[in-house]
Amino acid sequence: MRNIILGLVGVGRIGVMHANNISALNGILHPRGLNIHLRLTDVATDHAQKTAAGLGAEYLPSVGELIASGVDGLVIATGTATHPDLIRAGVDAGIPVFCEKPVALNVTDSLPVVDYIKQNNGVVQIGHQRRFDDGYLEAKRAYQSGELGWIHSLRAVTCDMTPPPVEFLATSGGLFRDCSVHDFDILRWLTGREIVEVYAKGSNNGDQAIGDVGDVDTALAVVTFDDGTVGTVSASRYNGAGHDVRLEIQGSRRSLMVGLDEHSALTSAEAATDFPAGEPHRTFAERFNQAYRSEMAAFVELILGERENPCSPEDAVAASRVADAAQESLVTGAPVKVDLGSSR
Repeated sequence: MRNIILGLVGVGRIGVMHANNISALNGILHPRGLNIHLRLTDVATDHAQKTAAGLGAEYLPSVGELIASGVDGLVIATGTATHPDLIRAGVDAGIPVFCEKPVALNVTDSLPVVDYIKQNNGVVQIGHQRRFDDGYLEAKRAYQSGELGWIHSLRAVTCDMTPPPVEFLATSGGLFRDCSVHDFDILRWLTGREIVEVYAKGSNNGDQAIGDVGDVDTALAVVTFDDGTVGTVSASRYNGAGHDVRLEIQGSRRSLMVGLDEHSALTSAEAATDFPAGEPHRTFAERFNQAYRSEMAAFVELILGERENPCSPEDAVAASRVADAAQESLVTGAPVKVDLGSSR
């Protein structure tokens, strides 16, 4: 039995989710002769110690001590502003790193981090979990196989049931950067094409406090790909029906919908139609429970050298460039060309 030790930094909401998923990996990886151990740290000492005790994990007082303890991989689930230094620390230690998106607060701050990773031969996987969702994987397979024909339009939707705290929104960078960036990433990943232009509009009909911190609660972006294909990306903080994440791909032969199942947060206006029959998801963690677990299993495979990096820092920066263009268009009211840079 081979022991794999993962070090986790940050046990807030998403950090606790990752901690639980890491602990659950043993049920998946034991048959392969792998035994997963978790060590964690957080500046919120009492909470971190309680989390560790509840999971049978080991608590360490600092990031430095965590890395020095001999972990095989570092999982970063802290605030965005801390990502660059923690990524560099993992790279300096010569261990693979998993970091929640984004790489840094903005593209400008991300680029030196990406360069540092390259210069030091670092291995860093960024957390865009939709790449591991079964529906998106099937959509990509169907598209690449030619079953859908050529794509004439795509429609991506991400709607939260309730908005996050205004304190978070005040520093999130806006709806496109903290929410729709997942759609921008998945559109690039699925089609293999770059988004070259964005035209965005937004509204704020919910809590005025969201507008007071410079954000909108609902937005729509029309995106144009480098081959001329068009699509839309819409998002909202106020989808009372439930957490709604879908992608509609319309091709010359077939159309396919990701996220259309018994948990879909919608109902039909047609008579004698009772689909969907299940309860809608309420949070992103529910909607992507399987994807988050698969994402962490993929990180272990990356540590073992069994797979290519499923989401590179360059990919994450490319999605952020599109989000930046969408935010600029939202402010200016004009279409904005995406700065493709050297992100690919």
